[in-house]
Amino acid sequence: MESSHQKDIIIFDGECNLCNGVVGWLLKFAPPSMFEFVAFQSPKGQNLLRLHNRDTKSLDTVILIDAQGLHTHSDGFLRIVSNIPKWQRVAALLAFIPRILRDFVYRTASKYRVQWFGTASSCTIHLG
Repeated sequence: MESSHQKDIIIFDGECNLCNGVVGWLLKFAPPSMFEFVAFQSPKGQNLLRLHNRDTKSLDTVILIDAQGLHTHSDGFLRIVSNIPKWQRVAALLAFIPRILRDFVYRTASKYRVQWFGTASSCTIHLG
């Protein structure tokens, strides 16, 4: 019998080296059936952003869409990491840090990610 479980969707910036690195890390550690990775630049990414009333011109956060809804910034990232068996304890510890501090660090890294890490010549996930 086939499972009716839908994969959680992760929307990320396919032109960002940091974002591509995180996706590569997730591909290594997350069970293959857990996430669907969608570059925001792809037609599917653009459609999902429109569907959820999000900006389609730029992306300043990873977006997780799961059964509970849409999650962004440090909360979204912690939800993603908490689903990976080997990293659940790390996510639980980071969750104790107040959101205002977590989001400050997250937003700072997001703001400077291209300056610090550069842009990718190709996306980890094929745009489709």
